[in-house]
Amino acid sequence: MKKERLREKTVKSETLYVGKIIRLRKDEVVLHNGRRSFREIVEHPGAVVILAEKDKQKIILVRQFRKAVEEVLLELPAGTIEPFEKTIDCARRELEEETGYQAQNWNEIIDFYSAPGFCSEKLTLFYARDLIKTKSNTDEDEFIDIVEVDEGEVSLLIKDKKIKDAKSLMGLLWWLHK
Repeated sequence: MKKERLREKTVKSETLYVGKIIRLRKDEVVLHNGRRSFREIVEHPGAVVILAEKDKQKIILVRQFRKAVEEVLLELPAGTIEPFEKTIDCARRELEEETGYQAQNWNEIIDFYSAPGFCSEKLTLFYARDLIKTKSNTDEDEFIDIVEVDEGEVSLLIKDKKIKDAKSLMGLLWWLHK
């Protein structure tokens, strides 16, 4: 199968909305067979997700309300990359802002897309170790509970469908199978 057959050519692009974090656009595309179609695309600057390991036995999760799904979710710490910010700098900032920890040892694990069918968001998973507790600098509009879990608890949380967030599942499954 040739890759060219799978590609789409954009012939028109219209910005529908520009927000603080995202931009929404509607693209008209021509398919390989000559037919035209439309794609609604959410443009996102990208984000980081941090698997922070404490004492080689526990990892740090955050519990927070997510308006888009109207639920309180248990997740790995994460955050949106600021303009011109390096992913590692974003990861360091977000870890401290959300958890009050700094890590002495960082490894970049993998880049992946959150929902490539309609969104350009690319996430970078970082593995953070050798944590040091600092004063938490939680954003004033973020209300977060810190939860420490061990390997057995992580397995149960996944098995019992308590982790519903894709980026967290990605990171936690990597950690369990590393």
